[in-house]
Amino acid sequence: MGSGEPNPAGKKKKYLKAALYVGDLDPDVTEDMLYKKFRPAGPLRFTRICRDPVTRSPLGYGYVNFRFPADAEWALNTMNFDLINGKPFRLMWSQPDDRLRKSGVGNIFIKNLDKCIDNRALFYLFSAFGNILSCKVVCDDNGSKGYAYVHFDSLAAANRAIWHMNGVRLNNRQVYVGRFKFPEERAAEVRTRDRATFTNVFVKNFGDDMDDEKLKEIFSGYGPTESVKVIRDASGKSKGFGFVRYETHEAAQKAVLDLHGKSINGKVLYVGRAQKKIERLAELRRRFERLRLKEKSRPPGVPIYVKNLDETIDDEKLKEEFSSFGSISRAKVMVEVGQGKGFGVVCFSSFEDATKAVDEMNGRTVGSKPLHVTLGQSRRRW
Repeated sequence: MGSGEPNPAGKKKKYLKAALYVGDLDPDVTEDMLYKKFRPAGPLRFTRICRDPVTRSPLGYGYVNFRFPADAEWALNTMNFDLINGKPFRLMWSQPDDRLRKSGVGNIFIKNLDKCIDNRALFYLFSAFGNILSCKVVCDDNGSKGYAYVHFDSLAAANRAIWHMNGVRLNNRQVYVGRFKFPEERAAEVRTRDRATFTNVFVKNFGDDMDDEKLKEIFSGYGPTESVKVIRDASGKSKGFGFVRYETHEAAQKAVLDLHGKSINGKVLYVGRAQKKIERLAELRRRFERLRLKEKSRPPGVPIYVKNLDETIDDEKLKEEFSSFGSISRAKVMVEVGQGKGFGVVCFSSFEDATKAVDEMNGRTVGSKPLHVTLGQSRRRW
């Protein structure tokens, strides 16, 4: 690139510095409404409302891209929490690099807030301690839920806020201000603490004939119980699990140690400490993340399913048979204990190639057997 040519990287950097995130938007707000709202602050490149990729419904946030960083900064300082469509919006610098947000550094958590404290009030309360990247009071349809998050641009600012504000009374309510913790971290703390004190026991894998009285009879031998409950569906049928709450931790622990894995009426019981909600949510997140990574690791493509494979066909031979129809990202014969199960999958890079392979190969004899070939459903749009 010659010295006289513009530097795309430099332009991109300047462009990003002039972009603002706009949150808490009313669903009816459009790009044109954002443009008209922010145009008085300075020349704009464009505005964007973020939408669901499938339903195209608005997600409640968008971006305003100014031509000049000074105009974006002026809008951030003077227009934050203004109304659009009768609802106050939140402004912050657009953060294309989300590593700071994901790290949690500089992020604090506030709880026991009075319901009349909104985003604007919270912002001005905490802006004395440093530069705020984002500030949000968590709300539902009934208003504030009494807790909030403030993300500073530095750990030092967050520590100052915690030092000065934790335990302070706001509108006659003593607020808690502390370091933000990710759900997994909070779940681990709850798990460690609860293991030494739990009294609630989770029981599953018992028969349909189990009721509260029978369950109590099995578990009451380990100590006095406060409650025993078999969980049932809308029709009154047992769901196969329940809870036993003891008066003491010692009784609960003894029941878990003695009854877990024990066979009752031909069924092996699972008996363990009942998890808190935050632990269950953390486990669901971990499970979802494992599935997401597994899905991500799969090669992209348009799959076709091949049945009635000859026992001599392996991955390489399967790929060889179909390679004349186009580019193949994966060819896999399903096996069990080293023996082919008689079917497999071939992933083509394009829908046209996959369709051509199905048309040509369905019914063709490979080895000693005629193939049954069908088009699968791609996990990605082609």
